[in-house]
Amino acid sequence: MAEIVGIFGVSHTPVMTNMPDAPGAAIRDAVFEAFRRVGKEIAALTPDILLLVSNDHLHNFFIDNLPAFCIGAGDSYDSPLEGWLKVNRREVPGHAAFGAHLIESAFDAGFDPAFSMELILDHAMVTPLELAGVAGAFPIVPIYVNCVQPPLPRMKRCFEFGRALRDGIERYSGARRVAMLATGGLSHDVGTPRMGCINEDFDRRFLRLLDDGDPDKLARFLQVEVNTAGNGAEEVRNWLVAHGAAANCQFELYHYQPVPEWYTGIGVGQWTRR
Repeated sequence: MAEIVGIFGVSHTPVMTNMPDAPGAAIRDAVFEAFRRVGKEIAALTPDILLLVSNDHLHNFFIDNLPAFCIGAGDSYDSPLEGWLKVNRREVPGHAAFGAHLIESAFDAGFDPAFSMELILDHAMVTPLELAGVAGAFPIVPIYVNCVQPPLPRMKRCFEFGRALRDGIERYSGARRVAMLATGGLSHDVGTPRMGCINEDFDRRFLRLLDDGDPDKLARFLQVEVNTAGNGAEEVRNWLVAHGAAANCQFELYHYQPVPEWYTGIGVGQWTRR
């Protein structure tokens, strides 16, 4: 049966590759080094499959068909969707059998995710993979969480979905080692007059609560306070999925930096055994 060998969480923003020098060399280098650390640690774990948890930005889905959760079951995925990201176009290998297994196991657990065999990866998944240096290195299964257009899945439901994913992973016999990379947020606004404003207090409280050991307290805080951190902060749902999959692990923060020049709070870390 498969084992989850590592779970990581990082922020994403397209301007990290489109405008890498905007915040200055010191901030850029510190953030990029944290991403490289994640990439090195994922590579050292030698996963058979890398599970990516993120959100679509109305590229694969739109308001005429916008699932709360979607699991990819393709043999490969094109990337990136946005040509202006300044990263190489590549075809990332998938793992259709594992994706299909997670779909079935999610139904067994009481979830009804959508699925797709034809997804194009946008900056939400491409930027972290490229900065970590693991793009194309491992077969991936992308999992999308609606963080863009209400109605959005409730915070507690995202945590529970992560627990269901963990159960499905541990019942899979087609691989031994699975790593997970969740990417989204932290506080930021997109397309509003507040774009570039960062709620550092929200970010730091959220990151502390990841290590608090009380998922209900974390979910309540986010459900009430996420609106204070910008419309892009809804992407913390991706971190909650990973938090649920991490079970009783504690979160170790590698780096946090509010970067208004990149329009978001940048967080990087890993869940480790208590």
